[in-house]
Amino acid sequence: MASQKEQLEAWSSRLLQALELEGTPVDVSAVLDLAAVAAHSVVRPAAPLTTFIVGYAAGLAAGTGQADDAVAMRAAMAVAADQCRDAAAEGDAQ
Repeated sequence: MASQKEQLEAWSSRLLQALELEGTPVDVSAVLDLAAVAAHSVVRPAAPLTTFIVGYAAGLAAGTGQADDAVAMRAAMAVAADQCRDAAAEGDAQ
């Protein structure tokens, strides 16, 4: 039986192929880490919402030539992680 990591890698490959994005690198661990931070810093449903918005923002940046794919994704993920930390700190302050 495949491990969860293997299943996620296979799912990622399948979905990339279906979306005609074969060969696009996806750091599954980084995406899951960001989702976990969002879920624990904001509220649980923030995880899929955060990862969707990050992917969308990175795609726009790459598509408009602001940055290459990898740089756009790293930048969007860093901004989201910072926002999650800020949200957690604001929650602690209330």
